[in-house]
Amino acid sequence: MDNFSHLDGQGKAVMVDVFPKNIIKRTAIAYGKIILKSNTIQLLKDNMLKKGDALSVAKIAGIMAAKKTDDLIPLCHGLNLEHVDIEFKLVKDGVEIKSFVTISGKTGVEMEALTAVSVAALTIYDMCKAVDKEMKIENIYLVEKKKYE
Repeated sequence: MDNFSHLDGQGKAVMVDVFPKNIIKRTAIAYGKIILKSNTIQLLKDNMLKKGDALSVAKIAGIMAAKKTDDLIPLCHGLNLEHVDIEFKLVKDGVEIKSFVTISGKTGVEMEALTAVSVAALTIYDMCKAVDKEMKIENIYLVEKKKYE
């Protein structure tokens, strides 16, 4: 069972011990997309949604979520993130979302980057649900993770 870092010798879930690891710079980028109807995209562009500026709220929600990943995902380490950013790109069929997370630490930040994208997409969904009943969140994945040793 020692091939799986989150399992002990008896197959029980454990938090990975990062004590022996060195503190190094680590980054992660995640991507996701929310599919929207064209009139919903226009409302986003014009900032005319009744709930307000969805992209600004989604950015804040995604950043907050990245900082709370260890509260949401069992066995994730609590991390002191140094930078989180989220970018949105309005495209023909929706909004593309990218998150960028940086830390100097003993463990990676891919879960934080994925959580940021997921919650940003969910926030857009929440703020648009009154005008678009056909939204679809899709293709959330890790684009890249790096260690700088």
